[in-house]
Amino acid sequence: MFTGIVEELGEVTAVEFLGDASRFRLRGPVVTEGAQHGDSIAVNGVCLTVVEHEGDEFTADVMAETLDRSSLGALTIGSRVNLERPTAVGARLGGHIVQGHVDGTGEILERKPSENWEIVKISLPAALSRYVVEKGSITVDGISLTVVDAGPDHFTVSLIPTTLALTTLGVKQPGDPVNLEVDVIAKYVERLLAAGQGTDR
Repeated sequence: MFTGIVEELGEVTAVEFLGDASRFRLRGPVVTEGAQHGDSIAVNGVCLTVVEHEGDEFTADVMAETLDRSSLGALTIGSRVNLERPTAVGARLGGHIVQGHVDGTGEILERKPSENWEIVKISLPAALSRYVVEKGSITVDGISLTVVDAGPDHFTVSLIPTTLALTTLGVKQPGDPVNLEVDVIAKYVERLLAAGQGTDR
């Protein structure tokens, strides 16, 4: 489990296409400290498994399902990525419960800078809109954020200078894709309510 508090901006150093999968090599001195084969690291909000680890780099295999559902397929050598290690039991939950299981992708629609923060408008797939509410939590490229405004096909978030400086949302522009993970608690509540009404969705 992750919390959506990005530990560092990493970089893609190699991409190998394997037919129905891809292998990425990524640099991240913080998240690779003490890393071992089989460990989990979230890359732009996608939970990946460390295959190899050498120095400040690690490799991870990404299967077709993940490439289809997320924006990882658009990564190239030199792409910057948000990196986070799983939270330790007993550690502070600085963001919210994040699984690293991307529900879909959105697109940066608009950026409105102000003196001390920036409002970013992001498109929202119709299938996910019911899980996104004003002042609720959402994960964008692995970043735990609070929804400012929720529409039927979009939502907005307000980014503080720290988020702009230390994550990919500081440089992404209109048209760029982002990974979205909605609040898992909302999905469980929906499932339980549906079961109680005699339906299974």
